[in-house]
Amino acid sequence: MEKNEEFASKIKSIRERQNMSIEELAENSGVKLEVLKAMEAGEVIPSLTPLTKMARALGVRLGTFLDDTPQIGPVVTRAGKLTNALYFSGREDVTNASNLEFHSLGAGKIDRNIDPFIIDIDYEEGEKELSSHEGEEFIYVLEGEIEVIYGKDTFTIGKGDSIFYDSVVPHHLHATGEKESKILAVLYTPY
Repeated sequence: MEKNEEFASKIKSIRERQNMSIEELAENSGVKLEVLKAMEAGEVIPSLTPLTKMARALGVRLGTFLDDTPQIGPVVTRAGKLTNALYFSGREDVTNASNLEFHSLGAGKIDRNIDPFIIDIDYEEGEKELSSHEGEEFIYVLEGEIEVIYGKDTFTIGKGDSIFYDSVVPHHLHATGEKESKILAVLYTPY
């Protein structure tokens, strides 16, 4: 979880460099102030929806929160060499549990318009909270099976299957069958 503390520090640093108070960020992004405070303190694990809203309010790409060292030119990730995992929840509100392990395939690539990830998804019981944000998502299932709730529709996507959708429609994806799943996710979020 040390990476999540570095991540929390990065969010705060980006906000402070733009001379924006945490209250202004809450107002401009629509993310609850208490969630932002807990995020910056490293006390909670955020989901992608508030991060996307925060990135837009700060005028940066979603990937800016995930980057380490900017690189000019291509970024190569070798098979079996996924590093720098970040852990997120699948829920927008305050949470201290993680069921998504993100491995960025584009960290460091400057001026990118998409964010590719390998995501390990743990099985999660309970009611699924839909979220929405601007942009598009392409999901390709590498292992296991996921269920995607998209608006009023539900899709079961298995190994080798893919789904491509507009993120503005309320959605949620999760592993099914009480097993872990692994996906390739490519996200586009305008800023």
